[in-house]
Amino acid sequence: MKKLVTYLWFDKNQAREAAEFYCSLLPDSQVHLEWDSPNDNPSAGKGEPLVVNFTLNGQPYAGLNGGPHFKPTEAVSFMILCEDQDEIDRLWTAITTNGGEESMCGWCKDRWGYSWQITPRRHMEIMESSDEATRERVMKAMMTMKKFDIAAIEAAAKAN
Repeated sequence: MKKLVTYLWFDKNQAREAAEFYCSLLPDSQVHLEWDSPNDNPSAGKGEPLVVNFTLNGQPYAGLNGGPHFKPTEAVSFMILCEDQDEIDRLWTAITTNGGEESMCGWCKDRWGYSWQITPRRHMEIMESSDEATRERVMKAMMTMKKFDIAAIEAAAKAN
């Protein structure tokens, strides 16, 4: 077990479904095991699923069936750096359908309330460059988008 594991809080009996969905999105991902609560507690009754351990793109996570007490916020999000428009489109569609929702600037939310940034790697490369004018144009273009459009980002980067 790795030293640092991120726990995600879910309503009762939603952690396995979420873990399986997340693992379907990215390579090097799998659900490992689920353990049941050894006793009755505010999150689960004795014998009910309590924690689901999974790896997402090589990083360990655990889903806790904690109940309705706490909800995710945009203060924490998952960024997926995408290589091309097809990858952006696939991930965006998977996350925003079946109860998810679109937001602005490449952000969206899954049906459990977790926020994702579906971001082209190229956008991050441009934003890390020292060319301030290009960064300004690309940022302005991004602010008009919900789902990223790589062609529009590239056009903004090349404009003068």
